[in-house]
Amino acid sequence: LMASRGRRGGVPTRDGEQRRDEPRCEDQAEQQTPAPQGPVLPPPPHVDYGVFMQGLVQAMQTQDHTQAALQAQMEAQEGEMEQYLEEKKVL
Repeated sequence: LMASRGRRGGVPTRDGEQRRDEPRCEDQAEQQTPAPQGPVLPPPPHVDYGVFMQGLVQAMQTQDHTQAALQAQMEAQEGEMEQYLEEKKVL
């Protein structure tokens, strides 16, 4: 009794035991219940993979078009630069 009273910093033993045991029981309850009590996630929405793939292909095609357009633009600019430099050389 003396040892336990000393460990709990002078709190009367009965009160101390209750205070010490109650949170322990709560902890055990909390550890046991998170699965059912935690936020229940709704089932993932049904994905129509046909539509998904269509979108993906469309995005890739758009990217290809954009890339082709950029490449054409860069090639045109390079051509203009070459022309410009040749004109400068002539002058």
